[in-house]
Amino acid sequence: IKQNRVARLIQKELAIIFQEHSYDLFQNKILTVTVVRISPDLSVCKVYVSVYPYNEKENFIEYLNMQKKVIRNLLAQKIRHQVRIIPELIFYRDDSIDYANRIEELLKK
Repeated sequence: IKQNRVARLIQKELAIIFQEHSYDLFQNKILTVTVVRISPDLSVCKVYVSVYPYNEKENFIEYLNMQKKVIRNLLAQKIRHQVRIIPELIFYRDDSIDYANRIEELLKK
C-alpha cells in the first residue's frame, strides 16, 4: 500500500515539475508521466514518460536521464516532508501510444 501511495505522489509531483519547467528544462516539449513503478525499499523509481512532439531521430529519454539529478532535486524540494528517502529516478519511454496507433493503422487496412 505504501509503495502505491508513494508512486502516485511521485507521479503527481513529476507531472507538475514537467509542466512548470517544460520551457527552460525540457526544450519546450510536452511530457506526460504515464506510469511510475517504485522498488519495495522505495529507493529506485522507474518513470515511464510519453513525449510530444516526438522525433524518432532525437532520443529525448537519454536527455532526461542526463537531467535526472536536477529533476530529483526539484522533486526533493516538493516531497521532502512526505517521504524519508528521495528515490533515484530512471526514465523510460512509454511507447503505448505508438503501439496503439500502429494497431489502428493495421485495422484500417
